Amino acid sequence: MTAKTKDSTFDEREFRTRAEALVKEQSTMTLATSGGDEAWAAPVYYNYRKSGFYFFSDPSSRHIQESMKCGQAAAAIYADSASWEGIRGVQMSGKIELVPVGLEAVEAIRGYLKKFSFTKEFFKGGQSIDLDAFTKRFRVKLYRYTPVLLYYMDNSIRFGFREELQL
Repeated sequence: MTAKTKDSTFDEREFRTRAEALVKEQSTMTLATSGGDEAWAAPVYYNYRKSGFYFFSDPSSRHIQESMKCGQAAAAIYADSASWEGIRGVQMSGKIELVPVGLEAVEAIRGYLKKFSFTKEFFKGGQSIDLDAFTKRFRVKLYRYTPVLLYYMDNSIRFGFREELQL
């Protein structure tokens, strides 16, 4: 698939490259859930790896409770922009799952600590920083948001441009 703009032609690979760069540049993802006839949105810090967005959250938080109950959530990641031409981001629909203790959790925490190095300041020197330490220190659990449907949007290509992608 290609999209023509006044300046150039892009293919799906270029859109995927742009979307992945945006996801890696940003640090906050907004999760949207619904319970009954009320919607809710919550920002979380995330680390992206292997088609999943890893984040810590309180298991009793509204976005976790609602997503676990209905089995789905929407998410958005976008770059800050002062003009309409600079609006670009990803819009997703998918699911949130608890990440169990194991290799996946170890790798996700390692990436999270690398991306958010300030997190180490909350732990005593020499203290092991693992899933158990995060759970005890912050009363949170590790979750993975997995998109089922993802759109890359980029007004620099054209106003209202959106392309469905697989990351």
